[in-house]
Amino acid sequence: MSGKHHNSQIRAPDAAGIAAAVNTLQGGQLVALPTETVYGLAARADCAEAVAAIYRAKGRPDFNPLIVHVGTIEHAATIARLDDRVRGLADAFWPGPLTLVLPLQKEAPISPAVTAGLSTVAIRCPSHPVMRRVLLDSALALAAPSANRSGAVSPTHAAHVAASLGDKVSLILDGGACAAGIESTIVALREGGGWQILRPGPIAVAQIAAILGEDEQEAASAGIEAPGQLASHYSPGKPIRLNAINAASDEFFIGFGPVAGMVNLSTGGDLAEAASRLYACLHRAAAAIEPRIAVAPIPERGIGAAIKDRLRRAAA
Repeated sequence: MSGKHHNSQIRAPDAAGIAAAVNTLQGGQLVALPTETVYGLAARADCAEAVAAIYRAKGRPDFNPLIVHVGTIEHAATIARLDDRVRGLADAFWPGPLTLVLPLQKEAPISPAVTAGLSTVAIRCPSHPVMRRVLLDSALALAAPSANRSGAVSPTHAAHVAASLGDKVSLILDGGACAAGIESTIVALREGGGWQILRPGPIAVAQIAAILGEDEQEAASAGIEAPGQLASHYSPGKPIRLNAINAASDEFFIGFGPVAGMVNLSTGGDLAEAASRLYACLHRAAAAIEPRIAVAPIPERGIGAAIKDRLRRAAA
């Protein structure tokens, strides 16, 4: 792909560029945006199809939760449950490179694929002026992992994004070099009052402890909570039978492609869409009256291998 083609999608973050980014995001497409940490591959967090586009562009989903970016703490409160500790940290470090893992609000307007089907959400309010302008002008919550192919070095310049993703991203806003250049610090706040650093970053443990007034708890949680952690089992609480062509009368059937099922991961056989819908479909199956779950065959190519890995873990 020529450099000229790459450059054609890079826009200056002037009024016209910001407006184009807002319109593109509202339409469910991808925009690469500068943050103070790294460039993020942003999509509206309330749209499963937009989240699928993130997985498709990056080459595979890792089924780690994506960080949700918001413009204000008021917006954060519609997505996550906030307490005095959150407000103290937000007063000190938001906008900035701090991500908080918090309990998800009931009926939060977030696609299940963003939170990997968990009851918690990773959320942050970034400080980069370009990202902030887009967040505030669009009024969207944006899911935004690093804007690069999976396994590649995180992008800190617009040119890195273009070289890694090419025309897989609709628009890149060039905000110059990222100030921090490493991903945000991630802190999980526990229901019982404890807290834990899940990913080190620009804000140090001592800075967090100075606000929370207590020592970090090292106790590991039972499940994956944030980007960069090891994958863990995901179970809907029912036996799962894989590679099913037909379902028994006591099975909730999750289809794929031409194998219809009661719900379908992707009627068109799109593995990226299937990845984005996997947790939503498993939630449907968990809530159904049938005591068992059957899942249609999924090809083990590309993203399919990751989907099958998660299904095997869920079935274990």
